[in-house]
Amino acid sequence: MSPRRQGGVGGWLKNFPGLTRMRSGSVLTYPLVGVAFFVAFVYLSFGDFKPSPGLAEMSFVERNGTQFVVDGRAFYVNGWNSYWMLDQAAEEFSKSRVTEMFQIGAKMGMTVCRTWAFNDGTYHALQVSLGIFDERVFRALDWVIVEARRHGIRLLLSLVNNLQHYGGKTQYVKWAWDEGIGLSSSNDSFFFDPTIRKYFKIYLKTILRRKNHLTGIEYRDDPTIFAWELMNEPQCASDSSGDTLQEWFEDMSEFVKSIDHNHLLTIGLEGFYGPVSSQEKQSINPGKWYGTLGSDFLSNSKISHVDFASVHVYPDQWLLKANFTEKTNYISKWVTSHIEDGDRELHRPVMFTEFGLSKKSKDFENSQRVTFYRSIFDKIYESAKKNGAGAGAMIWQLLVPGMEEYSDDYGIIPGLTPSVDSLLKEQSCRLMSLRLRKDSSDRSPTIC
Repeated sequence: MSPRRQGGVGGWLKNFPGLTRMRSGSVLTYPLVGVAFFVAFVYLSFGDFKPSPGLAEMSFVERNGTQFVVDGRAFYVNGWNSYWMLDQAAEEFSKSRVTEMFQIGAKMGMTVCRTWAFNDGTYHALQVSLGIFDERVFRALDWVIVEARRHGIRLLLSLVNNLQHYGGKTQYVKWAWDEGIGLSSSNDSFFFDPTIRKYFKIYLKTILRRKNHLTGIEYRDDPTIFAWELMNEPQCASDSSGDTLQEWFEDMSEFVKSIDHNHLLTIGLEGFYGPVSSQEKQSINPGKWYGTLGSDFLSNSKISHVDFASVHVYPDQWLLKANFTEKTNYISKWVTSHIEDGDRELHRPVMFTEFGLSKKSKDFENSQRVTFYRSIFDKIYESAKKNGAGAGAMIWQLLVPGMEEYSDDYGIIPGLTPSVDSLLKEQSCRLMSLRLRKDSSDRSPTIC
């Protein structure tokens, strides 16, 4: 997520009460697909979905080749981003927004929400300074996880930001530099400074081993968590060779897996092809500069401890002079390339964990969003029909009324854009119909 897509509250938190240091097809199948789709669509459109007041039974999402599975059955992701969950849960007056968002997601049959499991040194900080955490804010994260499960939603939890919003790598470097223990004031020292690495591992261990005060379940044992994401949009432009990031990804992914054997892990990449990739692949980048940011989609995603690849899709920011048709044509190539990578080279799922179209684009119309979003959803659906690597997509971003300060050029409030709402629900139905077709033992539309 780029700075132009980030909202939220800034400022520094000066006084922290209650701080604690944490230690540690066949033609014959078409009628069946049509029936399953119809049942799912009618249910989602008119059914009275009421989440159980208790905690829903859940099993861990696992990986089987290029697919996600739950209890041995295919699992597809039609999800969304609401990065602000932790921040809103930290205050009683705003917690209801989290509940409302989960209710909306569940009503649309959506399966996974991506949100931040970090806030470093800013307002409502989870980590107040290096290795020191606010128990009150941790309890808010506990509550978000329980509330997600109560509504049948899983969480993709991101662990640190490459950007400065909500602290990010910049905050770690500042803390270390201010305390006289940092090697450099460069933001990229986050990746190579051994002291900073040590403190980030303290944070990782603290998160993974956190025992939810509401359930008594450690995060690493909670199937509500769909997966961990190492970092939101990691970049290390000071080493365009990609060696620094590659080594950091290898180190941190191995560390996470040494503590948590249950959950899937992804890096959080935007999907750019770096110098390790072929010239043909690099030519798919939106420009030469994007191959100099220190990441490489293929080599990074091949790391043994990484379970699935992540990709972002932002034609407005990448193709500033292109018209809408040019952007749509380019994105079709971009999405296809990464799904093919998952099938042919990575042999693991590919998730489009952020995608959006800015309302500030020239000659913007809401109908363009429907066209753009559908082009991505269609690619996912076609791949899923063939048991391919296209595992799902997550729209950036959904909010509820009253959150104007958290919105951006991409923010959508369900209910205000019926065409987008219908499209999101339709994609849930399509993916659900595939699961119904592939598992004849499961005929319940309530899986949405």
